[in-house]
Amino acid sequence: MYDVIIIGAGVSGAAIARELSRYQGKFCVLDKEADVCCGTSKANSGIVHAGFDAKEGSLMAKLNVEGSKMMEKLSKELDFPYQKNGSLVVCTNEKEVERLYELLERGRRNGVEELQILDRAALKAMEPNIADEAVAALYAPTGGIVCPFGLNIALAENAAQNGVDFCLEQEVKTIERSVKGGYRISTQDTVYETKVVVNAAGVYADEFHNMVSEKKLHITPRKGEYFLLDKTTGAHVSHTVFTLPGKYGKGVLVTPTVHGNLLIGPTATDVEQKEGTDTTMQGMEEICKKAQHSVKEIPFRQVITGFAGLRAHEDGHEFVIQEVEDAPGFIDCAGIESPGLTSAPAIGRLAAEIVRNVLELKENPAFCKTRKGILNPAELTAKERNELIRKNPAYGRIVCRCEMISEGEILDSIHRPLGATTMDGIKRRTRAGMGRCQAGFCTPKTMEILERELKIRQEEITKNGAGSEMIVGRNKDGKI
Repeated sequence: MYDVIIIGAGVSGAAIARELSRYQGKFCVLDKEADVCCGTSKANSGIVHAGFDAKEGSLMAKLNVEGSKMMEKLSKELDFPYQKNGSLVVCTNEKEVERLYELLERGRRNGVEELQILDRAALKAMEPNIADEAVAALYAPTGGIVCPFGLNIALAENAAQNGVDFCLEQEVKTIERSVKGGYRISTQDTVYETKVVVNAAGVYADEFHNMVSEKKLHITPRKGEYFLLDKTTGAHVSHTVFTLPGKYGKGVLVTPTVHGNLLIGPTATDVEQKEGTDTTMQGMEEICKKAQHSVKEIPFRQVITGFAGLRAHEDGHEFVIQEVEDAPGFIDCAGIESPGLTSAPAIGRLAAEIVRNVLELKENPAFCKTRKGILNPAELTAKERNELIRKNPAYGRIVCRCEMISEGEILDSIHRPLGATTMDGIKRRTRAGMGRCQAGFCTPKTMEILERELKIRQEEITKNGAGSEMIVGRNKDGKI
């Protein structure tokens, strides 16, 4: 019997798990994937929004601003990449400048600090590649960028260090009230008993809510497609550049990433399939066209990959974080779309407070708030790096040449808490395979390392879990 089971190992679920580990209790996270950070949290803009866009007075606005203010301190505690690079909302029509002032006032009422309106001259000085049509912009110095994988994995690892169980490849099939009190959760092969359920299941949150409540919830998967450009283009802009927001969100943005790439997107298309993350020619054309409204001369020939993610859009366009009225002990954390990544630290704190009050949890005196990420040799001096290689030669064997990732970093990613067991797991923890060649060269060596360290056959190695095996057979000579 668990005190709390969290459904979903995305950034919200991991943040809640980490906050709950501040208390004494038996906690568990269930997820149908083979790793954490495999849903919405893996495919988004990586933006730490300042908080001027969300409707004033909404929970979304409140948690956006709180989460933004928490992010820098959290990045130091948990050792993940974060930069406060500032954001710009660009206006290309004099008639629409008034909308910038509306955003300015909304942001101030939401509690966003340092907001200001820039004229064209100031904007051009700040961003030389801004579109020639740009006439003004809202500047938010508190906006930032973060590695979405880094944040999600750091939260999950710290939760695991503090005693939270992570049960992966456990797909929830049914949830029902237990005759003993609490809930019984059935997966494909296991039945779990728990006093409290926290539903942080992203685009599936409505399905689990509707299993226990007569008041139904509806989530629409909203697909967003992106381009990622090579690191040679990362300095094309230094701030996150938005256009004026519309009906379906904040529009197509152009932003540097914390790793030095240039990211462009997303589109916004409502779809029916909760796994509908395919990219389309139409989406790519839309990104190219709309991005040039705010930034000129984007080097699209340097695109190295495209991808798509799904946002969990609740019908009321609001975060739903509360105990379900007709299902005591069942707590929703639903409708977590943008600015969900920014809000995650605050979402975790709020949901954990609700659980604490339900169960009257006591503080965990052994809670450790810090976690050390994977060592990045590139941050060392030449002397320090040489000494590291002398002590551990694996750090001198480069596996991924595009990103200069060593075998030592890959070994660390496998053997740390919640270590990587898949190719994508290694990629998200180390960036091996994220460079210009997109794993064209490093895949065989990475597979050899996984085979050796996990003591499995290469035929068992997957990209991201069962059904995505990298090898499907042998050639006529019997070789893989």
